Amino acid sequence: MPEELHEMHEHAEHAHNDPSLAPATLTMAILAVLVAIASLLGHRSHTEEVLLQNKATDQWGFYQAKNIRLHLDEAVASLMGVVETKDAEAAAKIKEKYTSEGERYRDELKDIQTEARKLEDEIRAASTRGNRFDLGEVFLEIGPHPALTAIGAANHPDTRWLATLHRDDTDDRRHAQ
Repeated sequence: MPEELHEMHEHAEHAHNDPSLAPATLTMAILAVLVAIASLLGHRSHTEEVLLQNKATDQWGFYQAKNIRLHLDEAVASLMGVVETKDAEAAAKIKEKYTSEGERYRDELKDIQTEARKLEDEIRAASTRGNRFDLGEVFLEIGPHPALTAIGAANHPDTRWLATLHRDDTDDRRHAQ
């Protein structure tokens, strides 16, 4: 292990004094920044998606609560029309109260449903945006390999850059000249 560290240090010193590596170094730095940005934006988009999903779930729960109240009010109003009471005037007032409450809930339900559907549209948009950032991150992670190989071939004529073509190959002897 210490030998590898020493060898890596020597390579770093050699690369520091070799101006032909500057384009590859700059390209890698730029790609690293782009990967970090894509990753950050992807995470933020997916977090926004989760938060919006919670809001939509709350909105649909609110819709269900109002819908239950609507049905209860309609049931009470219907019962008041068929049940005999000693005070017909009081029964008519109660029926009118629950009928008007039911109409109010029916109007509110439309607005609540519209808001819940709007939140669902925002969820889909956040999900799509997050997925695109994730895909961009994947392409940025994959992309440097051929790009850097071409830069290496153009700027560094010796064959050390060829080792990047075989990233998973651990047998360095095959690449040595």
